[in-house]
Order: sequence, then structure tokens, then C-alpha cells
Amino acid sequence: MDSLSYKTLSATPATIKKEWVVVDATDQVLGRLCAKVAKILRGKNKPNYTPNMDCGDNVIIINADKVRMTGNKFTNRVYLRYTGYPGGQREFTPEVLMNKSFKMRANGHHPLYTKVVKGMLPKNRIGARLLDNLYVYNGSEHPHEANNPKVIDINTVK
Repeated sequence: MDSLSYKTLSATPATIKKEWVVVDATDQVLGRLCAKVAKILRGKNKPNYTPNMDCGDNVIIINADKVRMTGNKFTNRVYLRYTGYPGGQREFTPEVLMNKSFKMRANGHHPLYTKVVKGMLPKNRIGARLLDNLYVYNGSEHPHEANNPKVIDINTVK
């Protein structure tokens, strides 16, 4: 066989097929769950993965309030944010972000999951666009039934 005839195929916007996926976060460890979700958002689980294209799926996470963290990380881990002004460094814990998610009116946005998944995506324009494909809800209901999402078991995703 002629080895020079092999061609590398890159995904194009015409060949990309995006799907909707539902993931249940009940009794899952937060970091491990978000690592697998970031892989699905990026499209690395598909055979036609292309690094410079958005070829991942749209992910809906339900039961986000039932996620767990190992050890005392839920109360002891500290995330930092900086406002840009002198003395503007702010600290918050996952517990504070989880409580904040119950008060938020914006559907599909969860501050804890956004913070964790954002750290696992590329730090460029593609990473920002991929984060828009993540929808997180505290309960088991979501408004995306019209998109016919398929339910997957996150434990089987590698």
C-alpha cells in the first residue's frame, strides 16, 4: 500500500454534526465530571476532532446541586478573582458559588460549573465559544426538550 496516499481530513463547518447530550450529575465528583464534560464540549471524543473548530456537542447537566466533592473541598477550597482595582482580590468557596446558583435567575448558567469547566477549556476565542454550549440546571428539568437530547452515562465516557 502506498503510504503517501493517506490524507489528513480536517472537519469543516459543513461536516460537523453537533448533538445535544444530557448528563446527570447525581453523586458524581465535580472535577471528574467537569473533565469529561470539557472533553465532550471540545469534541475530543469524536473521530473527526479538529483543534481549531467547534466540533463538540451541546451539554446539558441536570441535578447540578447533587454533585459532591472529595474531602473538605466544598468548604475549604478557595477560588480567587480579581476586579482590576487595587485591593480588589476576592475569595470564594464552592459552597458560596453553589448557594449563589439558587438565587440566580439566568437559566442554564451555574457559577461553580462555569468556573470549573472554563479552567479545562482553551484560553482563547474557541474556549469562550465552547463555554456557551454548556447548560447547567439544579433540578432534573430543563427547557431543551425540543432539541431531542440523548441521555448518556458519564461513567462510560473516557
